[in-house]
Amino acid sequence: MYAIVDIAGQQFKVEKEQEIFVHRLEGDAGSAVELDNVLLLDNDGKVTVGTPTINGAQVKAKIVEHLKGDKVIVFHKKRRKGYQKQNGHRQYLSKIVIEDILASGAKKTKKAEEKKEEVKVKPVAEKKETKHKAAPKKAVEAKTEKPKAEPKKEVKPKAEEKAAPKKAVKKETTAKTTEKKEVKTTPKAEAKKETKPAAEKKEAKPKAKPKTEEKKKDTKS
Repeated sequence: MYAIVDIAGQQFKVEKEQEIFVHRLEGDAGSAVELDNVLLLDNDGKVTVGTPTINGAQVKAKIVEHLKGDKVIVFHKKRRKGYQKQNGHRQYLSKIVIEDILASGAKKTKKAEEKKEEVKVKPVAEKKETKHKAAPKKAVEAKTEKPKAEPKKEVKPKAEEKAAPKKAVKKETTAKTTEKKEVKTTPKAEAKKETKPAAEKKEAKPKAKPKTEEKKKDTKS
């Protein structure tokens, strides 16, 4: 008869009166240990597999001594960088002896029961807190939306009042431009009329020539 057991994060195939080395366990040398995480049992060819563990199955063991494992050297180096580091490590271990393997009828230890109770309580407490927190958020959003809609209505009539006087100003400017055009055209027409008598004055100059001719005749005589 043998069993596969999870001990301190490692799986071991154990039989009755077998000695194994495992990671350091709590307890002094000579104290008894009960292991509940039985994953598989083989009882004279009858195999039972747990999901993930077998209910009621248990392995009883006894701590023989606490010791350290062999030294392991850890060396790091980076070439062309001038970096290298060397460390040594000795793992803390416990030597135990398997006293008995129980296929059924074993009671669960207090630590296993406490873990299940903690898992059931935590998710219920989290759900209650989230429901209470979600309710006040909706009330705050409703209050903030109402005052935003009111100032938009007051802005529209102001834009219409500003647009109205602009049209009146354009009409006044057009009237002024037409008056200026009329004033500019009148002096040009008068200037052209005044230029015509100037030509007549030039034609009046030859009338003075006969006077000079009379003077020359007098001198000759």
